Amino acid sequence: MDIKIDDLSCGEVIKLLEEHLADMYAVSPPECVHALDVEALRSPDITFFSGWINGVLQGCLAIKQLTPNHIELKSMRTSSAVRQSGIATKLLRHTLNVAAERGYSYASLETGTQDFFLPARRLYEKFGFEYCGPFANYKEDPHSCFMTKCLTK
Repeated sequence: MDIKIDDLSCGEVIKLLEEHLADMYAVSPPECVHALDVEALRSPDITFFSGWINGVLQGCLAIKQLTPNHIELKSMRTSSAVRQSGIATKLLRHTLNVAAERGYSYASLETGTQDFFLPARRLYEKFGFEYCGPFANYKEDPHSCFMTKCLTK
């Protein structure tokens, strides 16, 4: 898979992100949706990755710098056609490696507590993420769970 830093100008990427947002609003109360839209993902403190195989978009994942040593994972999404095929694992591994190479010490994330998010939570657990309390500007919320991982060994 070719994973690249993306400028969010490709229609396929935008469509995938729109599907992501639609799903988030379908399964969570609006005030509990923390997914970012395309414009917010273009922020200079965010690096957005897209993964491609033979010119076909497979998925995406972004990192948002919270502090000089702490990032947040945002917008993890795989194309519905390739779910359960290892694409998310490849994107997550690549993104965490980039974060570690850039000198970040911690990666954190917010995800939902609903069953819809169970595959994501299992993937993060497999990568050594541990449940924690809210970080950055998040607050306790029954629809959110928070996870973190130390990137230094």
